[in-house]
Amino acid sequence: MTMAVGNLVLDVWHVAAIGLGLLLPVLASGHAVLNKRDSRAAIAWVGFIWFVPLVGAVMYFIFGLNRIRHRAALLRRNLERYRAQAAQPECPPEELQRHLPDHGGHLQMLARVVGGVVERPLLRGNRIDPLVNGDEAYPVMLEAIQHARQTVSFVTYIFDRDEVGMAFAHALGEAVRRGVEVRVLIDAAGIQYSWPTILHTLRREGVKYARFLPSFALWHVMSINMRTHRKILVADGRVGFTGGMNIRVGHRLQRKPRHPVQDIHFRVKGPVVTQLQEVFADDWLFTTGEALRGDSWFPKTETEGQVLARGVPDGPDENFEKLHWTLLGALSIARYSVRIMTPYFLPDPAVISALNLAAMRGVEVDIILPARSNLPFIQWASRAMWSQVLRHGCRMWLTPPPFDHSKLMLVDGCWVLLGSANWDPRSLRLNFEFNVECYDAELAQRLDHLFETKRKGAHPVTMEEVDGRPLSARLRDGIARLLTPYL
Repeated sequence: MTMAVGNLVLDVWHVAAIGLGLLLPVLASGHAVLNKRDSRAAIAWVGFIWFVPLVGAVMYFIFGLNRIRHRAALLRRNLERYRAQAAQPECPPEELQRHLPDHGGHLQMLARVVGGVVERPLLRGNRIDPLVNGDEAYPVMLEAIQHARQTVSFVTYIFDRDEVGMAFAHALGEAVRRGVEVRVLIDAAGIQYSWPTILHTLRREGVKYARFLPSFALWHVMSINMRTHRKILVADGRVGFTGGMNIRVGHRLQRKPRHPVQDIHFRVKGPVVTQLQEVFADDWLFTTGEALRGDSWFPKTETEGQVLARGVPDGPDENFEKLHWTLLGALSIARYSVRIMTPYFLPDPAVISALNLAAMRGVEVDIILPARSNLPFIQWASRAMWSQVLRHGCRMWLTPPPFDHSKLMLVDGCWVLLGSANWDPRSLRLNFEFNVECYDAELAQRLDHLFETKRKGAHPVTMEEVDGRPLSARLRDGIARLLTPYL
């Protein structure tokens, strides 16, 4: 009798296992077919799911689903994205037209496109100051923290525990002791770049901090690949900083660090600072559940300059692909020149087509990349794509060491896109990013001078050079390119 019961249990277990082995692939492949917008991704996932039935389905449910959107929707089911009262109304099209020089009048179409994509107003009266490397940026950022009297908000990807990180931690602690409300948000993966981490120092300084999506927590395993890559600092709601610079000593080139990294950051003043603060407040609410509201966080801002600017948040939530659409819009509207500076260049087919079409229309398209990347595997994958843009008239330039982490896009000498995002799938699909679009010929001219300085010292890439790589290098690069969606 006991043996019969055991056999029955075993039979039931076998039937259940077979049923589960069939049900999971059906559910996973059905979800992929219904929800994957890229047919190639859907085909790849369905093939993998059925080729390795149980493992493939489990892998799809771990890595193939965007649970960040679902989690954000749950968190905000009774809330809306916070929008503070702007100090000034949205810039009307006729004022933008007057602000742009004659050769840039067509860019009002781009303003209309980006406005429709990001659903934020284009604001007048801003001042944007470039800060090259940590030698210029860090002292100004620390000064803003030291002068803060009411609030400081700060989000970053990497916050190392070195002399630069300690200086920021102490400045934030001094602000707390002055009675300033301080909130610091650090990506849970980025914080691991130095050990021990800066968290103990922040705790000792009395700084209120949070980690964005702890990467090893069981309940966040499904979102392990999605990080906040934003860099935003706002003091008293009136002066902000954003760009591509993390907090680490490597950016202070004058100190001759062991691993030097070039970069560019920006000080922002004027009404658009409110949009930086809105993005931070939403991220802080998402992470901690605490709502940052009121005049201390969102004071009335005054006119500081002539730049027309708008924040462009992007992420795998409701802001999905907003930056991607912005890039495509800029490339399609450009008439004279497109200048791109990025440390990682892994464009998808749509962006490659837009770059090539711009070049074929007679637009001068120049792309500056570092000659030696800090991530060799990504450089291999990138190099496998260079011929796709060089063949149709785009020009590429490689800057010598130290590694250049700068991110910048200029269009027709009047439009600037600055911020944290790279030209790769991780920035455009997985990470939470923040950029700012600016309409101003004077600012564009200043940044164009910086671009030209780098270009003059760079090595031009030729088709002969790309095609002349040894077979082993081309195979290596091609294999690396296959993993582009995950880099």
